[in-house]
Amino acid sequence: MANMIPISTTTVGSGGVSSIAFTGIPQTYTDLVIYLSTRASAASDSVGLRFNGDSGSNYAYRYILGNGATATAGTGTTTYTLGGRQPESTFTANTFGSASFYIPNYTSIYYKSVSSDGVSENNATTAMAQLTGSLWNNISPINSITIIPGSGNFVQYSSATLYGIRKY
Repeated sequence: MANMIPISTTTVGSGGVSSIAFTGIPQTYTDLVIYLSTRASAASDSVGLRFNGDSGSNYAYRYILGNGATATAGTGTTTYTLGGRQPESTFTANTFGSASFYIPNYTSIYYKSVSSDGVSENNATTAMAQLTGSLWNNISPINSITIIPGSGNFVQYSSATLYGIRKY
């Protein structure tokens, strides 16, 4: 049995922000979980994570994306974990997407895996769901996480909550 403990929550204020950061993450949990409710200020619907300030091409990913009519899949490397979905600026006003990221063994001396899922919609004309597996090619324990949109900013009322998971 595991216990999920909230570590920190951030809600974006007026004007939006280019990223949401969790720093000084305690090294006392076994795993981490992040829940997002976000919307983009630009025409980009992706959301990703950077660990310990690493913006190099050290993140590999594999995803499957469905939009109700077709499914696509892909693999690659990038400068952040790929995974979340959010409504972009052209989508229905005041709609937010949701995403979750699960990071097991974040203090281990091995590469860090991340699984994520995310959904967004545009007033029933477009609905997207994405599942992604990512790998951060670094052996350092994770002590900070920066959440970034594919482009633009997170708009006001976007929120992120970081949880630690402990075994009983």
